[in-house]
Amino acid sequence: MKHFKSITELRKLCLVLPEKDKKAEQATFTRQNNLLKPPGSLGELENLVAWLASWQKKEMPSLDKVCIMIFAGNHGITDESVTPYNAVVTELMVTQIEQGHAAINQLAKTAGAELRIIPLNHFEKTKNFCHEAAMSEHDFLKAVETGYNAVTPNINLLCLGEVGIGNTTIAAALSAALFGGNGAQWVSKGTSQSPEYIQNKQRVVDEALAKHQDILDDPLEICRYFGGYEEAALLGATLAARYLNIPVLLDGFVCTSAVAALQKLNPSGLDHAKISHLSAEKGHLLLAGNLNQYPLIAFNMRLGEGSGCAITIPILQGALACYKGMSTYDEAGLPSPK
Repeated sequence: MKHFKSITELRKLCLVLPEKDKKAEQATFTRQNNLLKPPGSLGELENLVAWLASWQKKEMPSLDKVCIMIFAGNHGITDESVTPYNAVVTELMVTQIEQGHAAINQLAKTAGAELRIIPLNHFEKTKNFCHEAAMSEHDFLKAVETGYNAVTPNINLLCLGEVGIGNTTIAAALSAALFGGNGAQWVSKGTSQSPEYIQNKQRVVDEALAKHQDILDDPLEICRYFGGYEEAALLGATLAARYLNIPVLLDGFVCTSAVAALQKLNPSGLDHAKISHLSAEKGHLLLAGNLNQYPLIAFNMRLGEGSGCAITIPILQGALACYKGMSTYDEAGLPSPK
């Protein structure tokens, strides 16, 4: 079990990361160029196979063990009327997932993925980041540890999601603190259509940025001040996956913002992760651009729960099935294209 004694220790782990296996990556392109099709004709599917191979570090990657891991937490910022829903809804949603009745249960079952749901800190809220850091260093590191230690070595693909009332406000605050801008640029409707809640979300982001200017040059302190327990756990899980040679699919705006600090700390920090879908939250496209990524699909979703990951899993499964199951030109008794 990993234990972080300080943010300094966590930062060191983020700065020196395992690299991808370039030999395994190139081997997939060599094979795919010999499959019974025009070279490159499967487009992004071929790149996805190469990505899986490079981070699983084997020429024949596998998707036998796909895990959707959801972290759940509550936020003190809900005291600022940023959402019409009470924090108790987070616990109710977790119960629905545990009982198999939520959207993610159906999507995970369809994709053949294991589903794990992990509540943080007994659903207790973080502090209100308008007034103080959302988490103490101890609580932040404990949440990171929870995420880190939840990832097991037998996983082929880790799909990350979250549940937490108020966490689109968290996502906007994290994104603005990491990449600049203000509440108006990063905030959108979240769970509410009401202009009142949107205005409150913009206000609290701007107030918090002004109050905590002195820590805005430190990505991990930004996570501690502006994030939440489930966001910290997502960060830890993504970091653990890197050390365990597990590629990662990220869900939407909240999930992407939670791990963005890894790339701010290390330019290759998210090379093992892909954004599964483009959220309908307007800040997500801006955030993805800052991370030099473009999501795999755009279905106008904004549910959370890892639902975008679950929808994307069959695409990766199809890519891998073609890679493993198609004949080569030699096997088909045909000359390969010049």
